[in-house]
Amino acid sequence: MPMNSPVPRASIVLRDLTFEWPDGTVALDRVDGTFSTGRTGLIGRNGSGKSTLLRLIAGHLHPTGGRIEVSGEVGYLPQTLTLQPDTTVAQLLGIDRVLGAIRAVEAGDPDERHFDAIGDDWDIEVRADESLQQIGFTADDLDRRVQEVSGGEAMLIAITGLRIRRTPTTLLDEPTNNLDRPTRARLAGFVDDWPGTLVVVSHDLDLLEHMDATTELYDGRLETFGGPYSAWKEHLDQAQAAAVQQARSAQQALKAEKRQRVEAETKLAHRERTGRKQQRDGGLPRILAGSLARKAQVSAAALRSTLDDKVQSAQAALDAADARVREDDHIRLVLPDPGVPRGRRMAEIRDAGRVVVVQGPERVAITGPNGSGKTTLIEHLVHGRPPMPGGPSGSLLTDRVGYLPQRLDGLDDQASALDNVRAVAAGLPAGTVRNQLARLLLRGDSVDRPVGTLSGGERFRVAVARLLLADPPAQLLVLDEPTNNLDLTSVEQLAEALDAYRGALLVVSHDDAFLRRIGIDTVLELDRNSCSQAHTGADD
Repeated sequence: MPMNSPVPRASIVLRDLTFEWPDGTVALDRVDGTFSTGRTGLIGRNGSGKSTLLRLIAGHLHPTGGRIEVSGEVGYLPQTLTLQPDTTVAQLLGIDRVLGAIRAVEAGDPDERHFDAIGDDWDIEVRADESLQQIGFTADDLDRRVQEVSGGEAMLIAITGLRIRRTPTTLLDEPTNNLDRPTRARLAGFVDDWPGTLVVVSHDLDLLEHMDATTELYDGRLETFGGPYSAWKEHLDQAQAAAVQQARSAQQALKAEKRQRVEAETKLAHRERTGRKQQRDGGLPRILAGSLARKAQVSAAALRSTLDDKVQSAQAALDAADARVREDDHIRLVLPDPGVPRGRRMAEIRDAGRVVVVQGPERVAITGPNGSGKTTLIEHLVHGRPPMPGGPSGSLLTDRVGYLPQRLDGLDDQASALDNVRAVAAGLPAGTVRNQLARLLLRGDSVDRPVGTLSGGERFRVAVARLLLADPPAQLLVLDEPTNNLDLTSVEQLAEALDAYRGALLVVSHDDAFLRRIGIDTVLELDRNSCSQAHTGADD
């Protein structure tokens, strides 16, 4: 934070917070930290405990140890909305109980319970109408079933409900998943003027730029930086560069101290041999020689102790410097060339009497608002399912296709990661597959454990391995919202893996930052009526 800025008041305080799952797995171990008023982006790798931490703060889980102090009521939006088909918009907003009580009173029911439920919220329907109009709905929609709206619209309605309820503290877990560009822009506008304390878990770089502070959950510790994600990342990169330099300097200092220790030991040994030789040759009286020998031994012991202390001190400095350097886990794949000539037609998409061709190793993104039929088009291309009535259709012109759906279907949960990959790469030796999995950061026992026991991030890398290591290699990869539910590190790893791929790509995504990183050549923009085409190119 700027030095002259007022210090925000802490509204969430974590003291020695510990949480264990029923099977004894430790999710959080003695975590301390605070979240202040304003907007905070909570980041960290998959499995670091971000969602668990939000559920603890919201009261959906209870700590095993330590305590949580929260100022006022907490509103919470989980990563996945569990909705029954008959859930109403009012229920999704969280105002159905108050609304029902108001309607009962207006109908002449004087039951005191209704007045208790209403409290000061007699204007709840007016406030709901004002907020709903900002997202394309009105109070007339309160009794509609959510099955009549898209998943993105349902998410936005739930977020609107949190704004209407005006809780002092609000927690959002991956709120932009499945949201299209216009809806993401609306959410960003909501975030900019959100009252009270807002904590957002997200991998959406654009949304994270709207935060006042960035808090990282790393290695079981919470560290907060006063600024949005880009400022935090710049700070982290600078700190890591300094830490690496300090580690190198500490390594050189340790080598120098060890070298001096060896040189000193050599000199002491030489002096000792010289003294023994003089005594044998009779150059000194026995009493004097003994006295000199004892003094030499005392002096040598003192020198050794001093030098040993210096070596130990240098080793401690190196250990401390190394502890500040994070592991450099990067995907480094060596992939076979799928052999896609530039003139080879890979896919055709037909719409409104014209044909869009995916040709050669072209990288094509399919974008558009929720409900425009992006996933329907992908499933039509890959599985031959019926296209959306009046919408685009098409066909794949190669049978060497790798498909990554939004849900990681297709994995055998009972088989190991190694066996899952070898099922599509039978011609590759087991050792080669292991080496490639290690390059995808799947190492040790995770390679041989059943996939059903792996973390979400590990399962994702197994699915990516099946795509990229298939034998023969896929000439076309089709990816449907591949960055949903991935942390920032996993998104970066996926981008690096795709960067090594030399075939054609067809990607459905709302993540503009991700699309820029994988070098999209062409964008097909779908709307609810037609498909338009725009070329972006590497230089745009």
